[in-house]
Amino acid sequence: MLDRTAGTLPADGAPASRRAVLSWCFYDFANSPFTTLVVTFIYASYFTQAIAPDTISGTLSWSRAVTVTALAVAVLSPILGVVADRGGYRKSFLLLWTVACVLFTAMLYFPVPGQVFEALLWFTLANISFELALVFYNALLPDIARQDRIGRVSGYGWSLGYVGGLAAMAVAFVGFVDAEVPWFGFSREAGAHIRATNLLVAAWYVVFTLPLLLWVRETQPRAPLSYRMLSSSFRHLAVAFRDVRRYREISKLLLARLLYNDGLVTIFAFGGIYATGTFGFTFSELMIFGLALNVAAGVGAFFLGHLDDRIGGKRTIQISLWGLIIAALVAILTTSRPMFWGACILVGICSGPNQSASRSLLGRFVPREKENEFYGLFAFSGKATAFLGPFLVGVLTSQFNSQRVGMSTMLLFFAAGLWLLRYVDEEKGCRDSGRN
Repeated sequence: MLDRTAGTLPADGAPASRRAVLSWCFYDFANSPFTTLVVTFIYASYFTQAIAPDTISGTLSWSRAVTVTALAVAVLSPILGVVADRGGYRKSFLLLWTVACVLFTAMLYFPVPGQVFEALLWFTLANISFELALVFYNALLPDIARQDRIGRVSGYGWSLGYVGGLAAMAVAFVGFVDAEVPWFGFSREAGAHIRATNLLVAAWYVVFTLPLLLWVRETQPRAPLSYRMLSSSFRHLAVAFRDVRRYREISKLLLARLLYNDGLVTIFAFGGIYATGTFGFTFSELMIFGLALNVAAGVGAFFLGHLDDRIGGKRTIQISLWGLIIAALVAILTTSRPMFWGACILVGICSGPNQSASRSLLGRFVPREKENEFYGLFAFSGKATAFLGPFLVGVLTSQFNSQRVGMSTMLLFFAAGLWLLRYVDEEKGCRDSGRN
């Protein structure tokens, strides 16, 4: 039973309060509209359809922005993770990058059709900030949840995140995208009503981050930033990369995730672009499409979070990857809209559990004193080669003048990650962490 009164992160492995757990989950509710409205469905499609000169060049430009994000996060996340571990800056860095993401997301309102560089600049900065904030948010999970409940708590966070994305999309659809008279006096000229959805995302992020800031506390003592502390952090980072080889199940998990996450990055970055460019979805249809996918993803993350605790994170990830492979294959080959819809619903059902179970499985493997460090490497594994998927999509789409050819790359990443995951020994990883 979770304690109803305690409000701090447990230093001794005891569960956090229900209020702290719910507050942690609400950060997923807060940040999910960024991936839903900005990265995947609304702004990405608006960029290729309205800001860029044409869909093909827009797809190529967007792929480059996602590539830059992946490279920047791959470099910065392990460094910042070690500094946070050694200096007690977990919540401070979470707040810093959250505020940065909010500000840069709000700036996306201003670029108008033709201002390609400005749009890509603010998107890239917002996306980097979003990904770095997740490093420190994910690192809180092992302290928030008991080992026997970590899968479901991670799943609760993901499912609540999809509820947040769903709710934000509904507000955006009713108030801005499909409204004859958009809210707050925004006009339809130069796509102002579409661009205003970025302001909604920024405001949403601020409001629903407050519970985590108020009720999830960091107990690690703060060490002042200094040259000596930073230089020792870099030395510690070198040790961290050596450590990950010592924790062999962690290294195998991170290597498998390095590949299968590339497929997810490709889907999230280009799903809306593919729907509009290949199947001719309008913005209104794209909103309904996004709402349906968020419902499917939320249901999948919630129920398979319980399955994670029953059958283990590895098996849950494997099931999700088989589903993603089947869905991706159908989406690439079909010319039927109903078949495409069915494939994408399956993507939604499987993508949430895939990410949630990956996060919780690492939480079972990571030693308590190395949480930020290894979650920094977790982010690194998600971004170290994540530029490959978007890069190949852009190159192949441009080369063959076909988005179908470009999107086919995600199948390779899912299959390769699934093959490597078979070598992960979940029981040994849990023993090696020293948590049980």
